[in-house]
This record gives sequence, C-alpha cells and structure tokens, in this order.
Amino acid sequence: MPAVERPVRGVDYPGTYQEFRAWFPDDVACREYLGQLRWPDGFICPECGCGGGWRTGKGLWMCAECGKKTSATAGTIFHRSHSPLSTWFAAVWFVTSQKNGVSAQGLKDALGFGSYETAWAWLHKLRRAMVRPDRELLTGIVELDQSFLGGRTTGKAGGSTDKAPITIAVERDERGRLGRVRLELADRPGGRDMVEFAATVIAPGALVRTDGAAVFTRLVDKGYLHEATPGNTAVDLDAVMPGPHLVSALLKRWTAGTLHYRLSRQHLPYYLDEFTFRFNRRKSKARGLLFYRLLQQAVDTDPYPLHELIGGAP
Repeated sequence: MPAVERPVRGVDYPGTYQEFRAWFPDDVACREYLGQLRWPDGFICPECGCGGGWRTGKGLWMCAECGKKTSATAGTIFHRSHSPLSTWFAAVWFVTSQKNGVSAQGLKDALGFGSYETAWAWLHKLRRAMVRPDRELLTGIVELDQSFLGGRTTGKAGGSTDKAPITIAVERDERGRLGRVRLELADRPGGRDMVEFAATVIAPGALVRTDGAAVFTRLVDKGYLHEATPGNTAVDLDAVMPGPHLVSALLKRWTAGTLHYRLSRQHLPYYLDEFTFRFNRRKSKARGLLFYRLLQQAVDTDPYPLHELIGGAP
C-alpha cells in the first residue's frame, strides 16, 4: 500500500481493543502489517537498495536484484526476538493505550513475563523508537528554560542540587497555547549546551523567550530572535517561563505516578523521549493512532540488544 500521510481509523489502524484483536489474530497478520509500515511504497531491499522482489514460502522477501532474503522484522527492534510478534503488538497497544504509559512491573504483570528484566528491556526498546531523528523543528515562539528532576536533596536548591538538569523547549501556537515540546538531559546546570540544544530543536528565525541568563545571549549568534524576561527579579518565577514550568511539573508527576521514581540518570534521556512522545500527542483522541505511529517508527529503529540497553549512554 502507498505511504499514508493521514492515517484513517479502521483503515490504517484499529480504533478499539476489539478491532485490535480482530486485526492481529496471529503472527502472520502482525508480520504483514509491519511489512506494509516498513515498505509503504513497495519492498526495498535493505542490502542493495533495489526495489522489487517476491515472497518465499516462509513469508520472507527475496530481492529480485541481489537475491537476498529478508523479513519485515530484520534490523528493527523486533529483530531476532524469541517472543511472538503478537505479544509485541500487545505490548505496543498496552503502552500506547494507557494515557500515562506503564511501568516495567505493570507490563510484566499485564503480559505475564517471567522476569522484570524482560519487561524493562521491551520498554526501553520501544522508548528508542518514540522520537524520530528527523522530527520537525519547533517554530514561532519558543520558551526555553531548565528544570531539575530527581529525588529530594536536603538543604540545597536549584542548580546546587544533585538532581538532573533538564533543558526544556516549549512551542507556543498562534493562540498562545502550548504546542510541541523538546527535552534534553543537560551536561550541567546553566551550561552552554542549552544553546546548542536550542540550535538542534528550534528553527532559525524563531523567537526564543528565556529568563535572561547570560548564556542565552548566544542565541542571537545562532540566528534566533531573543526576548529575555529576567527571572532573578521576578516575584512569580512560574510566570516568567510558564510553558517550561508547566511541562516540568507534568514530567515530575509522570515519573512519580507511572514510573514510581524508578529511573536512573544513565537511562533518563529515553524516559524523556517517552514523555515527549506522549506530551506531543496528548490531544489525540485515537489511541490506536499512537499504536500506529509507534510501530511505524519501530520498523525504522535498530534492534538494540540487551547488552546495549544496559550499557548505556545514548
């Protein structure tokens, strides 16, 4: 089937759990669906890049040019998984149908995994598919600020704590409402990497609003309009950067309510990716569309074996 610009409920993705079960009764149906998502305009050989081929009796694709056989799952997060694809699909549906997501323990209990580690690994594989590397840049008016995430640090505050500094960029639409968000774990509080982050997620020419910290004067050199509202003299700090402050509050509530604070700094960037995925689709009334989008990105995401997931840094 051709590439879908605006997926339609009931045509491109199931709209309800009952439809989900009817669409994907077995692994064959799941594999066919992944193939359509991976090659929406027709099979393309991952080895030689040529188009065209035929199906083998085992459901593989054979390239008409180089003869290589491949499956819809090869090179994706499902690559060489010993679990049925139908179980993977159930995990994706469960993760995306829950408004606030699910913890590894919750996924383990729901799908009956034998170990917490398996559920943890599956969620981290899915988190690596939640943010597209070629996603669109933020435009218009963008509020840029930094917050801190982590447990309580007695006797310290703000940049003096041991909490993780999170840089937050929030888009404002024409009506002044919050649009899309971008998050990043910063190297250190108030560092120059905040400006570098802005340059990777905000389109040149956008108006960037900040709290007036000296480091943000560099934004003009990066091609942005800069509007500073000094926070050190403000009576209400939340009113200076309301967008990032609200996003920060929602992020902390999510890590407490869904993850129960069970997140390490080493893997924090991927938890931020999940929060971003959910926040930017918060207005979607079709949970099945989130299922579609995550699978669409999963077939374009590397496998990430367990040793890479445990090992680390992005």
